[in-house]
Amino acid sequence: MWIVAIAWIYVVVLMAATEPTVVGGIMTFVFYCAVPLSILFYLTGAKRRRQRRQMAMGGQDQGRDKPGNKDAAGDATEASHGDGDGD
Repeated sequence: MWIVAIAWIYVVVLMAATEPTVVGGIMTFVFYCAVPLSILFYLTGAKRRRQRRQMAMGGQDQGRDKPGNKDAAGDATEASHGDGDGD
């Protein structure tokens, strides 16, 4: 995917260089290269963003709010009720 993007940038830079004005060249580069590639990379990166979000959430919330959680030794533990009597 990166090689295609680099090749497209090269083509558009050459197209922009042939424009009669500098403003025309900048507009060609922005509207033929920068905007379409940014949209393309945003759309194709959705899966990676979702996976990163799930990994971040999984690392923090892993094992919470589940009855019968296991401690480090693998023994089942009960949820703490927070009354402090040690039962």
